[in-house]
Amino acid sequence: MTSPTPSLGLLLDVDGPLASPVTRSLAIPSIAEDLVVLANAGVPVVFNTGRSDGFLVDEVVGPLLSEGLEAGARVYGVCEKGATWFPITSAGAGELVVDSSLVLPTELRDAVRALVSERFDDVVFFDETKRTGFAVEQHLDVDSLEYLARQDEIDRALLDLCTADGDGAVWRTERRPAADGSTRYRLDPSIISTDIEDVRVGKALGAERGLALIAADGPLPKVWRTAGDSRGDYAMADWLFEHAYEVAHVDVRPAEGVPDKPYPVLTAPDDLVNDAAGALFLRRWVADVVTAGA
Repeated sequence: MTSPTPSLGLLLDVDGPLASPVTRSLAIPSIAEDLVVLANAGVPVVFNTGRSDGFLVDEVVGPLLSEGLEAGARVYGVCEKGATWFPITSAGAGELVVDSSLVLPTELRDAVRALVSERFDDVVFFDETKRTGFAVEQHLDVDSLEYLARQDEIDRALLDLCTADGDGAVWRTERRPAADGSTRYRLDPSIISTDIEDVRVGKALGAERGLALIAADGPLPKVWRTAGDSRGDYAMADWLFEHAYEVAHVDVRPAEGVPDKPYPVLTAPDDLVNDAAGALFLRRWVADVVTAGA
């Protein structure tokens, strides 16, 4: 018997919409609760994040299991912006797949780690958990304004390191191509970290991976909601729109500026941002999909 097509699918960034940028955890209890209610009701959920699989297991999978994620729920982690992925089941995290073509050189990893240790360890730490790229992230005990005041200095040092051997890299609007015009690396800053990654990864690749995973285990929804806290997260909704899905994107930090898009962009009222805004929309989707269908 063919399973019914779900009325909704979710592609969700983790930092910001779900995890607090202050605690780096699911600090609002209703977030895990509502995610499980939606997943158990048949809504496919993909966490499309730049974070590592280790972070997702530690900070997201555990709370989902505690809230009673059921067998048959269609939940996936797509990490490092499409470079790694795994199913999330009632038994926990399933088998991890790593796209080996997106793994950055060990020599660059070692050089970034050394740079952080020698010059910037008062502000950031080197994220050891990533499997393909790497990141430098603000220490929890460092004030956000102090970190943001130093971020450009740190990023420019990272950019110099990435291009020292002749490879091309891009950071914000600055592009330093290789001699043949190519660009190998992207430095992608957020309000708490900077990722160093292969230019092929991104939230669009994560969306493509996520839908392939869902399609492999049942029908794909025609209607989607995406959520994120940065301009780069719009790429999820862009990809869905370009592939003829109905989509609306939730921007939980619209102060960065809301771009003009051919699909609806949703923001929270009453100055709610980050995980507070994410919690609001999850509760709305529970009401729309679960409660209304009861």
